[in-house]
Amino acid sequence: MKKIAISVGDLNGIGIQLILENHTKIKRVVEPIYCIDNTMLKQASELLNIPIPDDFKIVNKISKPFTIEAGEVTKPSGVYSFASFLKAVEMAKMQEVDGVMTLPINKKAWELAGVKYKGHTDALRDFFFADAIMMLGVPEMFVALYTEHIPLKEVASKINEEDLTRFLIDFYNSVKPDSTVAVLGLNPHAGDDGVLGDEEKIITKAINRATEIIKEEAFDIHHPLFTPPLVPDVAFTPNVRKNYQYFIAMYHDQGLAPLKALYFDEGINISLNLPMVRTSVDHGTAFDIAYKGIELNNLSYLNAINYFNTT
Repeated sequence: MKKIAISVGDLNGIGIQLILENHTKIKRVVEPIYCIDNTMLKQASELLNIPIPDDFKIVNKISKPFTIEAGEVTKPSGVYSFASFLKAVEMAKMQEVDGVMTLPINKKAWELAGVKYKGHTDALRDFFFADAIMMLGVPEMFVALYTEHIPLKEVASKINEEDLTRFLIDFYNSVKPDSTVAVLGLNPHAGDDGVLGDEEKIITKAINRATEIIKEEAFDIHHPLFTPPLVPDVAFTPNVRKNYQYFIAMYHDQGLAPLKALYFDEGINISLNLPMVRTSVDHGTAFDIAYKGIELNNLSYLNAINYFNTT
């Protein structure tokens, strides 16, 4: 059974409730080690009125304890959630665990804590000196993001042949798909031959170059590796979507709006192109329902844990 380090996310949110409520289920799939100290665990347990399981393995000395403020964005919660994440990554680097699963953090709390990263994925790039790729979804449909948490006005300038070629190669080598990967265009109608924008020309060049490089190293691939840039508003319609398992979106909402419309409760977040496996839930801290005794949907959490047994 694989050992998995679980970072607890923002303790002002719902992550710790998911952990306590689902421990009995996930321990049948993996051996979880929770990156939380006894003081914070007891505080959360009492606030939630959920007992701590007897076989609950924790890692002490995470960070300075603080007072949980349910549903609030605070600096101490940001400090603690980042420290919990760092501990999980450290355990993976030391090969004490087989992978890392992360519960949701609050980006503003990280900012208040002085953390320079916008989220887990860009932090992992620095920690492993690797171009980590964010992919979200379910087995029926995974969406990888070429650009992630940047303003929409900056997306077009990020599309260049060199970077996109490298992204496509890294993505393909990470997932080893058995079928063609769907690549979305950037503009409405995929640019309409340059009438509505010419970024698709760059995307096409990157697709062609990436295909050449991949096929130089793998002679047994006989299907097209990538589609030409697809019209974004058609790519996720049923008749088109059924033909593909993997999609590459040029920006965050282009790929995640349709994904969450279809699979909001069960999707997961996976970091590709790293020397370890990292998964996460595909939802946020849900501050509006934290510590209110509301029953949580646990599908995303359980799917993120189950993923470790598919790799």
